[in-house]
Amino acid sequence: MRKKVTIVGSGNVGATAAQRIVDKELADVVLIDIIEGVPQGKGLDLLQSGPIEGYDSHILGTNDYRDTANSDIVVITAGLPRKPGMSRDDLLVKNYEIVKGVTEQVVRHSPRSILIVVSNPLDAMVQTAFRISGFPKNRVIGMAGVLDSARFRTFIALELNVSVENIHAFVLGGHGDTMVPLPRYSTVAGIPITELLPREKIDALVKRTRDGGAEIVSLLKTGSAYYAPSAATVEMVEAIFKDKKKILPCAAYLEGEYGIRGFYVGVPVKLGKSGVEEIIQIKLTPEEDAALKKPANAVKELVEIIKV
Repeated sequence: MRKKVTIVGSGNVGATAAQRIVDKELADVVLIDIIEGVPQGKGLDLLQSGPIEGYDSHILGTNDYRDTANSDIVVITAGLPRKPGMSRDDLLVKNYEIVKGVTEQVVRHSPRSILIVVSNPLDAMVQTAFRISGFPKNRVIGMAGVLDSARFRTFIALELNVSVENIHAFVLGGHGDTMVPLPRYSTVAGIPITELLPREKIDALVKRTRDGGAEIVSLLKTGSAYYAPSAATVEMVEAIFKDKKKILPCAAYLEGEYGIRGFYVGVPVKLGKSGVEEIIQIKLTPEEDAALKKPANAVKELVEIIKV
């Protein structure tokens, strides 16, 4: 029997993630949304792509959470999108209400699932899902660092005119202004970028990475990024289903690691069949450590507002 993934929210991120999952035949997919007709239409469209693309994964669009029962993974993309000039934090209270309601439904219908939260502001929304669900911390994960690291890797590859496959990079911390790119741990074929690029160029790449989402929002005018966010989400899904033990930067619940306790912050984790199987602790310079404390403080402020 194939695995089952529910994707909550049939907007661009959710629908594109659904497409990537069935393209890879990772699982059957249920696409759910509160808007009648949209998930059904997109689901049917994807289903009819199967004979052409050669996948047998089934996809169902629905407005009824009963169709999501016994999902192995639930991806939460639901929420209001960012608009030009809007910070992620502006979305806080409304998206808290949305994620809270979604999580309650997930607990009711898929109590053994692993939750991957994509909704913004990410760190506060994954903390919401963790508190509302009552799931163990290994089964509630936030998608941010995979996306931010992919952006950093992209910009490094463009700057050095090399394959993205040669580049490994880590971006920790929060998703947004408090992200912490780590040039010391970012390499090209094993060579640290600090040996290949001058400091001012690295600083410029770090800034562009930090502003990566806002840059796309400003270009699109009426939308936000979805190709890369969906790809990042599906990389996490695949690591879990295939028990890859893959080291990826994800928002994880910390209980003393990196000197942070009681909050979700982006750190390297080992992803396998049970979700977060290990939090990888790497040595940070005092400057990097101080930078990582900033997103923890930012999350603390947000969760105090929504009381989770």
